[in-house]
Amino acid sequence: QVQLVESGGGLVQAGGSLRLSCVASGSPFSFNAMGWYRQVPGKQRELVAAMTTGGKIKYADSVKGRFTISRDNDKNTVYLQMNSLKPEDTAVYCCAAGVPLEGYAMDYWGKGTLVTVSL
Repeated sequence: QVQLVESGGGLVQAGGSLRLSCVASGSPFSFNAMGWYRQVPGKQRELVAAMTTGGKIKYADSVKGRFTISRDNDKNTVYLQMNSLKPEDTAVYCCAAGVPLEGYAMDYWGKGTLVTVSL
């Protein structure tokens, strides 16, 4: 059974930084894409950042220049360094991972970690 476990969320003041981590386990296959999505109640889930094993990266326009995604393929771990946080970044951040070799398709999801950015 595949499990994705996130950590690193919390409360931070605007302008501050947080680093999220996600460890994936239980998959008999290697993951191509790993990434982060976020969701605010009443709004659609949105892609924050995703990265393939080949090094392709995609960011949401709203986080470009502030967030950095990275991963350790040997450890099946993906990170999200979030700098210059804004109140509008407040959301539940979910880790995701996908096996398909094309694009950023995701098959598995973590339960999420709450990030709250205060003024």
